[in-house]
Amino acid sequence: MDPVDALEKVTDYQSFLAFVRALAADWEDEVAKEKLNPSSPWGPGANGWENGTIGQYLDAALACAEGHAALKGTLDKEPSWRAFAEFLYCGKIYE
Repeated sequence: MDPVDALEKVTDYQSFLAFVRALAADWEDEVAKEKLNPSSPWGPGANGWENGTIGQYLDAALACAEGHAALKGTLDKEPSWRAFAEFLYCGKIYE
């Protein structure tokens, strides 16, 4: 399943876990693609991943959460499985 499609379906614990599985599979797919045909180091990878290390990924997720009022308001007022999934997805796309 595509991570964006899985993200849209997050409503509870089980759908959150399905999203995390989709995100992990997307990462593994990108790693395999990058081994065969590396992308430019100045842009996203084959599947759109902006961050290639766990440190970069966590920094990006945190920066996104702190910098985007909509996500920050969701996370600090009424946390939900969907908000946590959005936080994790930000680690993929935010630079």
